Amino acid sequence: MLDKTDWEILQCLQNNSRMQWQEIGKLVHLTGQAVAARIRRMQDLEIIESFTITLNQEKLGKPLIAFITVFMKTTNHSLFQEFVKSREEVLEAHKISGEGCYWLKAILANQQHLSALLDEILLHGNYRINLSISDIKKK
Repeated sequence: MLDKTDWEILQCLQNNSRMQWQEIGKLVHLTGQAVAARIRRMQDLEIIESFTITLNQEKLGKPLIAFITVFMKTTNHSLFQEFVKSREEVLEAHKISGEGCYWLKAILANQQHLSALLDEILLHGNYRINLSISDIKKK
């Protein structure tokens, strides 16, 4: 479905989603129009879902990164899923197999904010938490 050039275009966009099509074209040996057509095709195929930015959460006053595994104590998963979707500090939420039911990545301002979130999670289930010490690789 994707050729080598498509993969190169995707790599350029992952590194900088604001990169101009002509600039990408120079790197992959296509015109800007050809790059645009390929990007539109990948959007139509839903390979490219959206263009976004990455924020420096620490500089925005949210230096604490928590990885939370949730062990549900109820079968009402839809209520928990709605709770997670409503929480702005939860950046990622995954239903998982293996140990636990859900895995959350939360960005928080401080320990009090973390404690408040964990208290609310306890209404749905138990949890295990790991805190990030440092970033090694981001994408």
